Amino acid sequence: MDDDLDQALGAVGPRLRALRRQRETTLADLSAATGISVSTLSRLESGSRRPTLELLLPLARAHGVTLDELVDAPSTGDPRVHLRPVTRHGMTMLPLTRRPGGIQAYKLVIPGGGRRAEPDPQTHEGYEWLYVLNGRLRVILGDQDLVLTPGEAAEFDTRVPHWFGSADAEPVEFLSLFGRQGERAHLRARPKTPPPPALHR
Repeated sequence: MDDDLDQALGAVGPRLRALRRQRETTLADLSAATGISVSTLSRLESGSRRPTLELLLPLARAHGVTLDELVDAPSTGDPRVHLRPVTRHGMTMLPLTRRPGGIQAYKLVIPGGGRRAEPDPQTHEGYEWLYVLNGRLRVILGDQDLVLTPGEAAEFDTRVPHWFGSADAEPVEFLSLFGRQGERAHLRARPKTPPPPALHR
């Protein structure tokens, strides 16, 4: 058991280095995002520093992966399907749904530091709803240039030229609901109609 643990922990360093290079992030960038010193990060990647939970949690968050994925934890025999994140165009996308058709849900993480700072609006069929969890999300929508903060949402037709990225040096996390056929996400906030007043005689 101890040998298995040592083997798993020993593989963390190369995995951390691969994740950082895949995202084109420097040790200084990662240090700023996690609060972990550059020297500690370097020793973790080289394997000369044993990883601890206190170090792995902020690193998993910064890289947009789960702790299990960071340490390559073995399967527990759980029959549920565990969806894995995909990195595209500087964004980490974690699909939250698997069924074909209908509305698709994703959690997205965009690193800060201007990785996608140059807007390149795109269009495609569908309808999208965004909800910001952490950070500040810059959204270009047609001729509008918006910044959404945690708790704010946007809803738009994706045939309108659009682009989104981190609004500053901090990473941004948000949820996306996307319907290819133009399905819209509706939020119900209207109070119920009050009952008619009672008649008193």
